[in-house]
Amino acid sequence: MANDISMENRNKAVVEELYGALKSVDTTTVARLVATDLEWWFHGPPRCQYMMRVLTGDCISTEFSFQPRNVTGIDDRVIVEGWEGVLVYWVHVWTLHDGLITQFREYFNTWLTVKDVRPSSSSSSSSSPPSSSPWCEVEVVKHDGSTTLWQSQVGDQQNRSLPGLVLAI
Repeated sequence: MANDISMENRNKAVVEELYGALKSVDTTTVARLVATDLEWWFHGPPRCQYMMRVLTGDCISTEFSFQPRNVTGIDDRVIVEGWEGVLVYWVHVWTLHDGLITQFREYFNTWLTVKDVRPSSSSSSSSSPPSSSPWCEVEVVKHDGSTTLWQSQVGDQQNRSLPGLVLAI
């Protein structure tokens, strides 16, 4: 478990470095952190594909400012959440392999719930990590055999009605 926490912290550091590089328009660092064959998935209005436009060079990073409000590491994924006032809410889910970002999922104005649907290990005395575990910053909840690992935070968005999706890992 300590090795998993170490990997999660390293992955979080990589993603935090990426946001710093994007903010300072450091394309060399961005290129070093992101795989050239990055797998990308988007949910939201097509006009709001800001991160992909930044990563592909279609626009400069000042068109939309990504200011992470919450960064959580779960296994090989890093979930980054942010909102700008009451009109803009986003979640980025980055998947890393050996310190390189290989997959990116962008959810724009969409609530997200991350569920662990992997079969539990029979050798483990507990089917889920304790909620105080540093790798999981939200309460772990069991429903129908799956574990909720992460959920969108309400923040300034509490009075908004947004579509919701479940990311199963």
